[in-house]
Amino acid sequence: MRDANLFDEHIPRLRRYARALTNDRTQADDLVQECLARAWEKLSLWQRGSDLRAWLFTILHNLFVNDLRRRKNHPELLTLDDEALDAPRRATQEDGLGLRDLQAALNCLPVDQREVLLLVGLEEMRYDEVAKTLGIPIGTVMSRLSRARERLRAQLNSTGPTLRRVK
Repeated sequence: MRDANLFDEHIPRLRRYARALTNDRTQADDLVQECLARAWEKLSLWQRGSDLRAWLFTILHNLFVNDLRRRKNHPELLTLDDEALDAPRRATQEDGLGLRDLQAALNCLPVDQREVLLLVGLEEMRYDEVAKTLGIPIGTVMSRLSRARERLRAQLNSTGPTLRRVK
């Protein structure tokens, strides 16, 4: 069953999850590409009839964690490019402000809580699927999710006064 289209339906979800984890489009695309290459290389290890999506998310998760460990042990120097020198632009839409606040709040969460929150909330995985994907007990999934939701709620409520709509 070495079908080239085997992974196609899962790529958008993998990209979305990787983007949410890394907060960088290029890094997320690289992570997904590495995940798909690893999955293709190790396809013989996938058990037919099991959840391919969960297997792919497990590979992506493990690659992300390994990359975090590598970066922690070997920090990279930042490069200045033209985009880094551009002045930030203020969002002109209320939705943009809300998304910015949500992204900032998500980035403040510990990685283990953010992963669980994204898999349940964004990828709509069941708790048992998340537990299998991350290799943790289902009780840990539920406690991490509860703590993540509470921290996110507190973070979003403490961002200061909300803007009033003027007509």
